[in-house]
Amino acid sequence: MHEPVLVLVAVACLAAAAVWGRSARYLRKVELRVEAEFGSDNDATALARAAFRKELHTTALYILLAIASLAVGFSDKENAVTLYAFIFVPIAVSIFYGRDFIRESRLFEDRAMLERRAEEVLSQEELAPRRWAERLAPDDLPDFAGFEVGRVYQPGTGLMAGDFYDVFRVAPSRVAAVIGDVTGHGIEPSITAFQAKYLLRVFLQQFRDPAQAMEQLNVQMGDAVRPEEFISLMVAVFDTEAGTLRFASAGHPAAWLWHDREVQPLRATGPLLLLDPEASYISREITLEEGDLLLTYTDGLAEARDGESLFGEERIAGFLRRDPGVDPDVLCKTLIEAARDFASSPITDDIAILAIRRS
Repeated sequence: MHEPVLVLVAVACLAAAAVWGRSARYLRKVELRVEAEFGSDNDATALARAAFRKELHTTALYILLAIASLAVGFSDKENAVTLYAFIFVPIAVSIFYGRDFIRESRLFEDRAMLERRAEEVLSQEELAPRRWAERLAPDDLPDFAGFEVGRVYQPGTGLMAGDFYDVFRVAPSRVAAVIGDVTGHGIEPSITAFQAKYLLRVFLQQFRDPAQAMEQLNVQMGDAVRPEEFISLMVAVFDTEAGTLRFASAGHPAAWLWHDREVQPLRATGPLLLLDPEASYISREITLEEGDLLLTYTDGLAEARDGESLFGEERIAGFLRRDPGVDPDVLCKTLIEAARDFASSPITDDIAILAIRRS
């Protein structure tokens, strides 16, 4: 024994060879499974084969290093040089398969790029519904002097929603509040909701009466949507100069108004939109006082279920009746939490709630 330390080197190399050998056996099984599923010429098979070859190559290199280390330790120097020449075997393999290794490395790079692009697409698919919902039911609304606005929006189980709301100024002394619900789920009702919301902005600028704006919307959208699509809609225009609330409702669930120390229902003043292109709508006007509050919502709130029992419109009115001076934002959040607690199973429908107080 000329160099005892080489024995330790040999033992370490054999231990490393055992580790890499186990990995190579596993990758060989993976290669066979992938080849059986996709065929021998598939890129996935080529990548699995490349991983197996590299593990096998590393295993062989450590085994040869162990043999050479032992041989050098027990042989004279002249024979040691000859024995160490065995290291040329894995070197020759590397050179022989060099082009394959480079090609397979490029395949790895291409696969990594595809996976990155797939992640970007998935990220966009997750982001797009949120961005769309922000357009239909924005969390941030402008501040309107003389009004306190509360709102809550809870999407259902689908990626896209058909519920929407909007609050915007139509004149220096007039503010419009809109809430609506398009039947169905998915991208098409969501597009219809988007169109209705922004067309209403135009028509409410043109027509002082919300019923006229609603009739115009019904005509304009009648030929642009699918026959099975309908819209329930509530439009309320607050006039701070006249001190009035003027509203029209197209088949929408009853809104509730705290006025004259009582809660009053504001029920539909016409049929659902898109049922009949010649449908007519009327507006009603109420004189408002400071502190009066309008609460409106989509049907997902009233239709939250506990078995056969519905959360219901009267239960919603009860929350306003018990605490009419509540902050509008607190009222909306209290209602959505109460509906969740009431429901015996997760609520799958979209819910939008809008509350506006004249301060």
